[in-house]
Amino acid sequence: MKNNKIRVIVVDDHAILRSGIKQILAATDDIEVVAEAENAAEAIQFARDVKADVMLLDISLPDRSGMDALKCIKRDNQQLAVLMLSMYMEDQYAVRALKSGASGYLCKHSASNELLSAIYALAKGKK
Repeated sequence: MKNNKIRVIVVDDHAILRSGIKQILAATDDIEVVAEAENAAEAIQFARDVKADVMLLDISLPDRSGMDALKCIKRDNQQLAVLMLSMYMEDQYAVRALKSGASGYLCKHSASNELLSAIYALAKGKK
């Protein structure tokens, strides 16, 4: 039987947030978390080394900004869809993320069903 699950990398420096996201995704039958990172260096490495469809990338990481990491990730793996996660609700952050190569932008204030909808859309190649 072929595994058609959407493979996701979760990147956030807060362990409790990563755990919550993993719990949300585990409640589905067709999404699996294949890696998790707590900083930009790990995110960049996983983008190179781990086969994934979507990366959930925090905009603010301890070792460098998520925006800077995004540029490296997209340079190394253009096929990986990156959903930028942020606490910032201002449009300027979303615009900057999308211009930097993000496939989508989601505020951390969003409901879990919005996160799932975004992952499904990005896995299908939508923005």
